[in-house]
Amino acid sequence: MSLPEILLIAIALAMDAFAVAVASGVALKIVTARQTFRLSWHFGLFQALMPILGWFGGFAVREYFLRFGHWIAFGLLLYIGGHMLWEGLHHDEEDVCQDPTQGSRLIMLSVATSIDALAVGFTLAMLDISVWTPAAIIGTVAFAFTAAGLHLGKTVGCRTRLGQRAEVLGGGVLLAIGTKILWQAL
Repeated sequence: MSLPEILLIAIALAMDAFAVAVASGVALKIVTARQTFRLSWHFGLFQALMPILGWFGGFAVREYFLRFGHWIAFGLLLYIGGHMLWEGLHHDEEDVCQDPTQGSRLIMLSVATSIDALAVGFTLAMLDISVWTPAAIIGTVAFAFTAAGLHLGKTVGCRTRLGQRAEVLGGGVLLAIGTKILWQAL
């Protein structure tokens, strides 16, 4: 597999992380360097680890994840997106947006945005291609796209009227991504 092919795969895989990062940036009033690093690190790490897991899993569990991986991602995004919608529609104006770069929400978002990278690992195993270089490139691209998306979302969101309903928008984006993953798999 050539470097341009690996980069194209990495960019395609990073699109979900980018979209979630934009939604997260919109939801936050201020994005700190620490939040940027936390979200980017976790998304990049999970995007790098999933192909490795898929590669090691190979054929043994391939059918299970190919059959149900989209449901797992959809369920996680449905839960988080629905929660964000609920909070956005039922909160006081003085409430502070929850930080998606911390706690269980961070882990669930990291898993949900990287499930499709698992299939890439399975594919690499089937093609008998080493996973290490592609995984490093995939993780690095996801890290960069996440950081860029978070700051783009911050710029668009909390400095405009959009920031007033950031959680509703963010929840809608997550639900749309989950629906897209499910739609493509069915």
